[in-house]
Formats: sequence, C-alpha cells, structure tokens
Amino acid sequence: MILSFHSPFPPHEHVPDAARSWSGRFSEPVSEIVKRYTASIPFDYRLAEFDIQGSLAHAAMLHHVGVLSKDDLDSIQRGMAELLTEIRAGGFNWSLDREDVHLNIEAALTAKIGDAGKRLHTGRSRNDQVATDIRLFLRDAIDHILAGLRACQTSLVDLAEAHADTVMPGFTHLQVAQPVTFGHHLLAYFEMLARDAERMADCRRRVNRLPLGAAALAGTSYPIDRQFVADQLGFDAVCENSLDAVSDRDFAIEFTAAAALVMTHLSRLSEELILWMSPRFGFIDLADRFCTGSSIMPQKKNPDVPELVRGKTGRVNGHLVALLTLMKGQPLAYNKDNQEDKEPLFDTVDTLNDTLAIYADMLTGVTVKPDAMRAAVMQGFATATDLADYLVKKGAPFRDAHEVVARAVRAADSSGRDLAELSLDELQAFSPMIGDDVYAVLTLEGSLAARDHFGGTAPAQVRAAIARARQRI
Repeated sequence: MILSFHSPFPPHEHVPDAARSWSGRFSEPVSEIVKRYTASIPFDYRLAEFDIQGSLAHAAMLHHVGVLSKDDLDSIQRGMAELLTEIRAGGFNWSLDREDVHLNIEAALTAKIGDAGKRLHTGRSRNDQVATDIRLFLRDAIDHILAGLRACQTSLVDLAEAHADTVMPGFTHLQVAQPVTFGHHLLAYFEMLARDAERMADCRRRVNRLPLGAAALAGTSYPIDRQFVADQLGFDAVCENSLDAVSDRDFAIEFTAAAALVMTHLSRLSEELILWMSPRFGFIDLADRFCTGSSIMPQKKNPDVPELVRGKTGRVNGHLVALLTLMKGQPLAYNKDNQEDKEPLFDTVDTLNDTLAIYADMLTGVTVKPDAMRAAVMQGFATATDLADYLVKKGAPFRDAHEVVARAVRAADSSGRDLAELSLDELQAFSPMIGDDVYAVLTLEGSLAARDHFGGTAPAQVRAAIARARQRI
C-alpha cells in the first residue's frame, strides 16, 4: 500500500536536515515519507496568528527579565508584524520541510531579522509553545461560539413569542400526551442552549490558563516571569505544574464534550423539524433556502440542513471519542501523539460555528401551521389527564380517577370521538362526580390555562418565560 499525502501547503523550499532545529543529534536524514507523515503544517497553520501573539508576549517577557535586548525585541516585533501581514494576505510561503507552524514562522522571522529571530526561542520549547497556541485558539473559538449560541437563543425566543398561544400536541413516546403551546415547546430548546452556554463559559475558565514557561517538561533555568506573560495574553491563571502544562489536553476534551452536547441538542430539534415538516405531521414548513429537491421526484422538498445537523452531530461525537482515546494511554509528559489533537478540535470548532450560524437563520424561516397542530392534538385524547385531575379535585383518589378516565377514553375511541364530544350523560355513566362544568376542563384552551405556574405551558407563563429569557440572553 502506498501512503498518499495531499497537502494544501506544498513545500516552497527544501530545508537541509543540517538546518533543522534538532538535526545535530542524527547521522542520517529523515526519509521523505516520514517528513510527510509527521508534518503538521497542513492543519496547524491555523494557529499562526496565535503563535505570533504568544511569541510576542514571550519576547516582551524575555526583555522584561533582562534576557533579550531592546534592539532584539524591537526587531522581533517589527519582523512579526510583517509576517502577520503576509499571513493574513495569503502571501506567506509555508514549507512542509519546516514541519509545523512554529518552525515555519521562526525560520521566516530569522530570515527577516537575523540572529534576533534565533534568540526568540530562549526559555521555551515547542511543547509549551503549542499548548499555549491551542489555548489561545480555543479561547477565541469559545467566544465566537458563545455569540452563536446567543443568536440561536434569540431566534428561538422570537419564534416562541409569535406562538405563545399556538396549541400543539406535547408528546411522550412520540404519542400525543397533553396540549402545550408551540412557544413553550421551543423554550425547552432555549433552556438546553442556556446550559450549553454555561458549560462553554465554564470550560473557557480552564482553557484560559497559561502553559508557557513549562518549556519541554521541567521548566527552564532562565529567570522567566510567567505571570508577566499571562497578563500580556489575558490569561486568568498560570498552569502550576510544568509536566501537566505541556501534556494536558483536558481542556480540549472538555470543550469537545460541551460541543457534542450542543450538537446533540440541535440534532434533537432537527429531528423534530424533519418530522414536523413531513406531510404526516404538516406542522411547519422550512424556507426554501434550507431545503433541496430530488433528482427524479419533482414534488420533493427535502429538509437537508436539519438532516445534516443530525449527521454532523455524529461527527462531533466521534471527535470526542477520538480525543479521549488519544489521551488514555499517554505517560507524562508530552508525546507526539498529541499532534493528533488538532484536526478533531479544529473540525469540532468549525462544525459547531457553522451549525449555530445556519440554525439562527433557519429558525427565522420556519412557517408554523397552527391548524394542523390543533388537529393533531384532537386525535390523541390530550385532555384525558385534565379529566382525571378534575375528578381528583372533586374528591376522587387519583388512581380511581385514572381508571374512570381510561374507560371513558376507550369508549370515545371506539365511537371515533374526542372526550369533549361525549355527552354529559355518557360521561356521568363513568362517574357521577362529573358535572356540566367538565367541558371547560376538556377544551384545549382550558387545559393550557390550567398549567398556570412557573415553568408551565399556560400562555401567560410562556410570555413570562420569554421575558425572562430575553433578559438572560
């Protein structure tokens, strides 16, 4: 079997092994296939801006403690500014021979400013450098994701407010259970995303700790000031153990777990949108821009976006398992295995950001069909529990009331009618406690209004929940 490698960054220069940062120890060059197999630049180039950010803070610290001269610091700052401009403009020449983003930038900096570029790596290792870069990247990603969650929550609340009174069937076991409002149903997803935002914010606290200064694994003999670097980069704290600092990927696993939960919640909503859009339900329609047609069936309108959200949820869940498996057998401290943390992490960030952005827009394109929802509620004896509660309030034990209503439902079902369509005489045949006030209980609006408590589905409570939700966003 031939190992193939397709890099978006083919080498622009050949770097002799003698010029590599570690080459003095080896008596033969690295084989070409090993270069391709071990290089991370095809994906870790995304860390470039964060690598520069960390390097500038490290350089400032080295000057602060007297290890780096002012002239060298000025040269590094000037050279890094030029490199950042090139990278942002897409004009930087990435080299596969340079292995990773760190050596690419260091080599380019040295080519620009000379020996000052070589002094930049004093007191650090690629081990603590990459750990810092990933944390900077992920901190920025979480901030974008939190904004995406807020946008989705806003779309949910807007749609819920428009349908605070719209009755629909609430389901258990996908069978009609009790009436709820569509607004109340949507607010359940608001709560899920609110917990997701809490998890992301909590995860960010543990991401926002500085590993730089741990060097390869044991720290450094230079008189570094790690708190100075933490302050420069906006980290809340400094990783306290050098071994842990370079080998910890808990924060990436924790983030991916939180991301998997967000995707799981959106996948559940996607499943409902798919069901509701089916003619068998007919509760909603999605805007055309989120759907596709069929190559042979001209009548089809397929909910491709929600279906892909379901599929991409499995992808993110897989990344979580991949990261857990990556770490489970590693001894301290850093191991090359950890190079494999980036692609799952990057793809999780991309997938979640894209999903949140498209969902916030897609919810604004939902057209609700209240008549279909109401008709569906009428098919499942959704007010049966209300009749049981009515009997309990009249003095019947709940288990007796449950049995009475079950027999009434059976009779109504056999005659093809709803409970509210049974005559008073018919209902009283099941229990003499039933009076003519029962019909107020058996209406859908009566059922909704009866749940008038905090967290209930009464329209007044739904509107109150919407007001609270807007304050929380």
